[in-house]
Amino acid sequence: MNIILFDGPNRDNLLPLTFTKPVADLRIGILTIKEKWEHLLKTEVSFLTQDYLRKKFPIKSEKLNYLINGSVIPNKNIISEIKKLEIGQLLLKDNEPIAALLKDFRIETVDFEHLNDFNLIQTQSDFKQVKFPWDIFSLNGEEIETDFKLLTKGRKSQKLSDTVQTNQAENIFLEKGAKVEFATLVPENGYIYIGKNAEIMPGSVVKGSLAMGEHSVLKLSAKIYGPTTIGPHSKVGGEVNNCVIQGYSNKGHDGFLGNSVIGEWCNLGADTNNSNLKNNYAEVKLWNYNKKSFVKSGLQFCGLIMGDHSKCGINTMFNTGTVVGVSANIFGDGFPRNFIPSFSWGGASGFTTYKLPKVFETANLVMQRRNIELDETEQAILEDIFKQTEEFRTK
Repeated sequence: MNIILFDGPNRDNLLPLTFTKPVADLRIGILTIKEKWEHLLKTEVSFLTQDYLRKKFPIKSEKLNYLINGSVIPNKNIISEIKKLEIGQLLLKDNEPIAALLKDFRIETVDFEHLNDFNLIQTQSDFKQVKFPWDIFSLNGEEIETDFKLLTKGRKSQKLSDTVQTNQAENIFLEKGAKVEFATLVPENGYIYIGKNAEIMPGSVVKGSLAMGEHSVLKLSAKIYGPTTIGPHSKVGGEVNNCVIQGYSNKGHDGFLGNSVIGEWCNLGADTNNSNLKNNYAEVKLWNYNKKSFVKSGLQFCGLIMGDHSKCGINTMFNTGTVVGVSANIFGDGFPRNFIPSFSWGGASGFTTYKLPKVFETANLVMQRRNIELDETEQAILEDIFKQTEEFRTK
């Protein structure tokens, strides 16, 4: 099977997280959506994404191709239904394209908006989708459990140190090189997965499900309420509750982060705090790029959504339901507004434009610390996002 994961109609609702990556490259649970498909199908997959992202995320096309909506979280039922598709058939859920089997596929000829070009079939399967940013932390507990069972089936965990306090060692899995000493791990009938060479430092307390990517670190005396995911090469301290950090990002000090999604290459300064509950306990609204307005989330608890490469200084305070774009730099006292456009520089007292030369300079320094280069492809992506988001900075 040649599998191509396409962005689909949910892509714009997932901005700013999908400015820099395809929908299926988002992490939820332990794995990204792409990695889930690869594990279950035992094959590599590629992306059909936005034009400006295709050099970094190239498409692999063969004579016969399964195109699958990248927001779909795979399970055995939907996979079975997709495998039964015949050439030219399009699987739908409430008129949303889910999957199609195409012969002699060409990017320029695929248009799922013209449904009459396909033999339409309504799906009979139940499956989860990531349609809005808050779905990532809302569905995270179920996905940690699913991924945990997928990754650990038939395998034996590294030995848990005698210095660790726990009441459910059978629900804890340490990959090779993982290090945990003098910590308290309480899965609460959830699951704790500690990736290769990840570390939980002494004094840390974990309650509920936790997924740690490779080389990630929980700092001294961190307090983690699950379900929480800390992506690879990230450092986290302080108090965290039901959050997903995509990877390569740091919240290294005290401060509260709750019901939030943090992109890659982000840094939260010491004592950064976010509100995840309004004073009047009302439903939280968040900025939506597709609607160009605030939309209801249906949630009472919803915190911070932050795009890739964004940073905030010490003592930053974020209101309930704040959306921060790509490469924003936030600092100063007071609460900044709850929609901060990409490439914004400033805080509660106002913002100016964070110019691209400075953006590149900072991003290059940050990425070099992980031995990754800000190459021409990465720069071109940021340049394109800068142009796309200009209208939001001028308002």
